[in-house]
Amino acid sequence: MGIEAKIDRGEVVVGIIGLGYVGLPLARAFALKKVRVLGFDIDSAKVERLNRGESYLRHIPADAIRQIRERGTFEATNAYDRLGECDAILICVPTPLSPTQEPDLSYVVNSVREVASRLRKEQLVVLESTTYPGTTDELVKPILEETGLRCGTDFYLAYSPEREDPGNKKFTTETIPKVVGGVDETSGRLTAKLYGRIVRKVVPVRGTREAEAAKILENVYRSVNIALVNELKVIFQHMGIDVWEVIAAAATKPFGFQPFYPGPGLGGHCIPIDPFYLAWKAREYGCYTRFIELAGEINTAMPRYVVNRLTEALNSKSKAVNGSRVLVLGIAYKKDIDDLRESPALELIELLRTKGAQVLYNDPFVPFTPRTRRYDLGLHSVELTSELLGSVDCVLVATDHSVYDWERICREAPLVVDARNATRGVTSATDKVWKT
Repeated sequence: MGIEAKIDRGEVVVGIIGLGYVGLPLARAFALKKVRVLGFDIDSAKVERLNRGESYLRHIPADAIRQIRERGTFEATNAYDRLGECDAILICVPTPLSPTQEPDLSYVVNSVREVASRLRKEQLVVLESTTYPGTTDELVKPILEETGLRCGTDFYLAYSPEREDPGNKKFTTETIPKVVGGVDETSGRLTAKLYGRIVRKVVPVRGTREAEAAKILENVYRSVNIALVNELKVIFQHMGIDVWEVIAAAATKPFGFQPFYPGPGLGGHCIPIDPFYLAWKAREYGCYTRFIELAGEINTAMPRYVVNRLTEALNSKSKAVNGSRVLVLGIAYKKDIDDLRESPALELIELLRTKGAQVLYNDPFVPFTPRTRRYDLGLHSVELTSELLGSVDCVLVATDHSVYDWERICREAPLVVDARNATRGVTSATDKVWKT
């Protein structure tokens, strides 16, 4: 039976490589629709937890994993030899930047080579990892065709960018429209049919490059606009103007304006990274992405700006950063999640340590700081007691989790540096709050 018939009859077996913030919600969505899913991950601990019906992502409850395990529609494995069992293989692996700000596609290449070594006729391969336009055609397809099988005839290939937003309760995998672009017409049509089983709306585009570019555009748009308000924040601070009040006032205009908000830097996998992928690829065509690169410069400079403001705040209390105890509140890259990817809080902690500060942190969703590609901080979350708040020299608000009692924090801490406008509703002890 061909893959199209299997998709139509609901008998397709879907393999998902990478069971993180993108792959696991996708696996759950297919498994809930009674599509058999094999999830692949190199992390044996993750595989064991999932097969026990446990979850390691806060926004996906354990009940959701147990449900699809009990239905028999989901299994996790680190045995890549089982890729041959899958009719459709979706690649959801990280695409970070190298230390020189160039694309690091090693995870994609390694995954594609795993697929190629087991590739058979009538399989569909879909790349979901965010990348520069041309990756699917220029990188993935040649590796797969090294097998002697021909794309569009023997196997099918497409690109469909992930659009996950961890912690967003308004939109889910099923309700977010899915952009799909195939290397050829048949590949695009099969991919649209496959995702049509789990999402409300599929958005077909002409090819893989258009689909790759659509994802890049989404994140360049956000990066540039966030850089704009970050730059305005610095300017308005010198003018004695509250940027948060300005944005709130401008947002009352019912047309022609969309609010973006400043912060201590960019976090998450997409916005801090994806624009650089396009900038790198554009140079191949003799094009220079001045807006993108300028936005990147502004956004990556924000952690140093926050530390400078914290230095000013401590100076106002006749204290130096060197030797001060600084409590960082929240180290996830955004509120109410446990995701540390590219979190600016990690850089803030590193910068403060470099200046001689003794840094502690509290985050109810991140009990310890795991080793990342750039940082190995070796910290554990401390209990947010009144004694702790009173004993530190400064509290730095890096992530505005909803569980924090800002009135209490501002009342009990000697000094609060707020990089998220978390204290906007505080009415007491406002003289101790410095906004960045």
